[in-house]
Amino acid sequence: MPKSPTKRRPLTVAALLDAAQVVFAERGFGATSVPDICGRAGLTKGAFYSNFPDKEALFLALFDRHHEATAERVRVVLAESAGQLVGADPPRLPEPNGEQRQWFLISMEFTLHAIRHPEVAAALAEHEARSRATLADLLADALAAIDRVPTIAVSELVRLVVAACEGGDAQTLTEVSATGSAQQSVRARLVPLLLREYTRPVDMSAPAFPDTRGEPS
Repeated sequence: MPKSPTKRRPLTVAALLDAAQVVFAERGFGATSVPDICGRAGLTKGAFYSNFPDKEALFLALFDRHHEATAERVRVVLAESAGQLVGADPPRLPEPNGEQRQWFLISMEFTLHAIRHPEVAAALAEHEARSRATLADLLADALAAIDRVPTIAVSELVRLVVAACEGGDAQTLTEVSATGSAQQSVRARLVPLLLREYTRPVDMSAPAFPDTRGEPS
């Protein structure tokens, strides 16, 4: 029995997202057309426009999917290694792999596109703020589990960590593309330093920094 439109929709959306991720990485966001995405997905333009008004909306759906996967990876790392967050041997954050390289190419190009188009930048900033709020909740819980508190707003600490990861990944991926290998990534060195610098053991005599977990920043 054929699936109803309601039941087909998640499959259609997933196919469009999968196709867009591949084509955006191959051709770039600007050079990719809606027909390119539909052709890769084996779907019609009608299927595209019944789910997304434009390529920008499709990218933001890709962003949310990527964020959910990233949050789950972070959750696993923190659950397994929370006690090592600020130790001499901190947990290893995953280094960029093939899929993350693909996402880096897509997201950096879209960021440039957004910077040139303020209405797109506003939408991207909203999605990024929600992503950081989720990560702030995860980090706050992990720090609480090891009796540490941030010395700055946890939302601001997450901003620093995200910046370190994105900047570090840019350097690592450039070195790999140029030489086939890379030195130990900036991400691996800088994130533990940030966590040590901007957190402290719980001290009941010292005023705690206001808990701003979950606040979009």
